[in-house]
Parts: sequence; C-alpha cells; structure tokens
Amino acid sequence: MTDIRKLINQLAAQENNLSATQFIAPCVRGGKVRTKVAGIIYTFTPKPRNFEGWGIFQPADEKIATVVEEPSFPQIAEYLQLLKPLRLRLAYPLRSQTWLAYPVNEANMRQRCGYCQPIAVNLVTEGAKFETIIARTDGAAWWFDECDRRADPLITEKLREQLKQVTPPEKLHFRRLTPEMRTVYEIVAQQAKEFTALQQQRQDEKLLQQALQMGGGELHEFVDRQDHWVVEWTTADGERHTSAISKTDLTVMSAGICLSGEDEKFDLQSLVGIVEQRYE
Repeated sequence: MTDIRKLINQLAAQENNLSATQFIAPCVRGGKVRTKVAGIIYTFTPKPRNFEGWGIFQPADEKIATVVEEPSFPQIAEYLQLLKPLRLRLAYPLRSQTWLAYPVNEANMRQRCGYCQPIAVNLVTEGAKFETIIARTDGAAWWFDECDRRADPLITEKLREQLKQVTPPEKLHFRRLTPEMRTVYEIVAQQAKEFTALQQQRQDEKLLQQALQMGGGELHEFVDRQDHWVVEWTTADGERHTSAISKTDLTVMSAGICLSGEDEKFDLQSLVGIVEQRYE
C-alpha cells in the first residue's frame, strides 16, 4: 500500500511539474514538440496548431502546449549547441522554411551519422540555393543553425552561374569542384525549369531524328510551335526541306512541297520516301 501511495504521489508531483514547466523547442508547421520532465519524454501538439518556428512553450495538459513567447537568439543558440552539427549545401526549398540539402563532405556525414544522403533541414531562415550552412540534428530531425561564414562565396556564385547557363551536370567543371558539389548541382538541376525544358527538347530532338533516319533523312534543326514542330531536314542526297509535324503522332501538317492536299496521310518517316520518289 505504501508503494502505491508513493507512486501516486510521484505521478501527482510530475503533473504539477509539467504544468509549471516552460521549455524551448523548434516546431515545423503541422508538427509536434517534445520535452523531458522528471525523466519522462512528453510530446505535445502546439497551440496555435499552425505554429512554425522557435517557441517557448508551456503545457496546457499532457497533450497540448501553448506558445508563450519567442525565445531570444542566445536561448536558441544554447539549445542548438547541445545538438550534433554538420556542414551542408542548400539545394532547394521543399515547403515553407524546410530545404533539401546535401553534405559538404560525404565521408564526414557517414562517420558522424552512419549514412550519407540528401536531408530536409527545417527552419531555414536565411541562405539560398547552393549556399553552405551548418545544421544540427536531435537524432530525429535536422534544424538550421547558421550560414557557414567560412565557406567560399565564389563557389556558390560559380554553381549559380552554371545553372543559369543550363550546363549539364556531367559537363560541370571548374577549379575546386568536388564530387559533393556536382551531386548537389545535379539535385538542383533535376528541379530547375530550365533543365526540364532542356530535357524535353532533347527528347523531342531524339524522336524526330529517329523518325527521319528510319526513312533515310537527316534532322538539321526544329522549332517548337506549341502543337507542332517546324522541322528542317534533308534527304539522303542533301536536298533541304522544311515541314510542319504534329506533336501528337508525327503526322504531316504541311510537307513544304505539293502533295495535292494529302499531307496528313503521311507521317514524318514516310514523308522522306515520298519526297525522294517525287524527285526521282
């Protein structure tokens, strides 16, 4: 009986401690916050529910903790100093203040964390594409600490310049380029609109080239016109032609030569043979 009463008293004391406790914690939008009181870990839903950032919380009960105020920078710094740091290079934002990042040194990440991969870093309040930052982990998530002031800004600018010029990752080359830089560049390129357009252009070029080669012709260049391509090509004997080709099924919209109004009866592959027969 004594042990049971002692346990009840301990639980009551812990509940009192919990309601009287204020704690600092980072929180992502829609996420939860955690703290340890009297050796017990508690997980709370923040109030307001859509809170994102660093906050000082006070438990309203065992499930909800209310944001009391924003912590000072020294308080945040003191919290982060307890977590394991890692240098990372930012790739692109995933949502709100969460960015995808890649380690500056893959071997270092494997040694410290036991794995090496792109990771989501939360509460990124400064920094931009390709910038080097210091993030820290509590074992469950990664939190932004600060931009790495020791990093060379010229490398960041060089990566941005190459991205602007739509340089393919395999052709990326400049002094002091590391494998990690190439990897983060490739990650960014996969999401960049410029590279999406370039990839589509290459696919279109391959499609047109294959169709022409099967008919015995050769592609020179083409222009995208929304629903069709204007294709410049040559026959096997070097005769040059310009034709309008449908994107849907490669049917001929305008052959560029007189086909007595029957252009749409042919596709790009068969058009080559028709043109060559016409000259014969």
